[in-house]
Amino acid sequence: MTNRLRIGVDARELIGATTGVGRYLGELLRRWTMRPDSYRRTFVLYAPKPLPLSLPAGTFEARILGRGRGTLWEQTYLRRAVREDPLDAFFAPAYTAPLGVKIPLAVTIHDISFVAHPEWFRAREGFRRRWLTRRAASNARIVFTDSEFSRNEIENHLSVEPSRIEVIPPGVASPARKPGAPLAREPLVLFVGSLFNRRRLPDLIAAFARATADLPHARLAIVGDNRTWPKQNLAAAAAAHGVAKRIAFKRYITDVELESLYARASVFAFLSEYEGFGLTPLEALSYGVPPIVGDTPVAREVYGNAAEFVPIGDVAGTASAIRRFLIDPPAAAPLLLRAPAILRRYSWDTAADRTLEALERIARP
Repeated sequence: MTNRLRIGVDARELIGATTGVGRYLGELLRRWTMRPDSYRRTFVLYAPKPLPLSLPAGTFEARILGRGRGTLWEQTYLRRAVREDPLDAFFAPAYTAPLGVKIPLAVTIHDISFVAHPEWFRAREGFRRRWLTRRAASNARIVFTDSEFSRNEIENHLSVEPSRIEVIPPGVASPARKPGAPLAREPLVLFVGSLFNRRRLPDLIAAFARATADLPHARLAIVGDNRTWPKQNLAAAAAAHGVAKRIAFKRYITDVELESLYARASVFAFLSEYEGFGLTPLEALSYGVPPIVGDTPVAREVYGNAAEFVPIGDVAGTASAIRRFLIDPPAAAPLLLRAPAILRRYSWDTAADRTLEALERIARP
């Protein structure tokens, strides 16, 4: 159809081991391309390598261009293609976008930790992130973000007008339950997410050691790539606390392996002091795992009354909460009873619909 909208998308986060932003974009694209009115639009997906996505034929075009996947790729290959291709709008799902493009732009800024806490980033990386994100936010018709907390951060730190910021929380996928009896819970404490300094993994290791000193069968699984700066040697921290043999570090695991961990864990711990949202504690809740989280404004906003909150840096309090849920599983019942009401707030279908409505609103007629 001649009036079919063409929406460009920076799709590089779908390549390789997809983490937070890649999962976010994948969930949106799957829903956008399966809508009954999918004939009304084409998504032009730009990436430096072939995309491992299976989408309905006729709903998208894949543009594989250039090499690399960092800022140079974004500001050369992607920028040139977006300028030359006939697009009605462009969607950048991960903080930054090509500069100097004339079509309407929407960018998702999930958090601004690199602005609020520059000490967590290498000087050059922090400067790059701050400069490019400010430019993207300034140029965008719409800035998407995940929480009211992040809306306030973006408005105050990046000077974006409130009318251009739209809060659309991500969804929480339902567990892919398999037929048969559920797996038995184990004395397993679980953390899932990229490893950043703000997530205070040394505190978690110390609290786990303190909570399980007389529970030799208890285990801690830490799943995520170590992106800390200054670099933290978490294996050395585990050895220093005498629990090295009871902690498993996994940089990346499959969805099936992750589902198994959620299904077997008795406690989920996420002690972050700064997030734009924080999805994995909600995933834990969806599997019936009580989350222990750092007590911050965004955590209160997102998890409501379905999480155990501990003060940031309170190792003793965290240890007490971990121990309580390990030795007395019924203690988690009040949190888990409140979980369905909290989880109903977060729908990928709703997130996809609202995001697409906004993209179509800014698209050229």
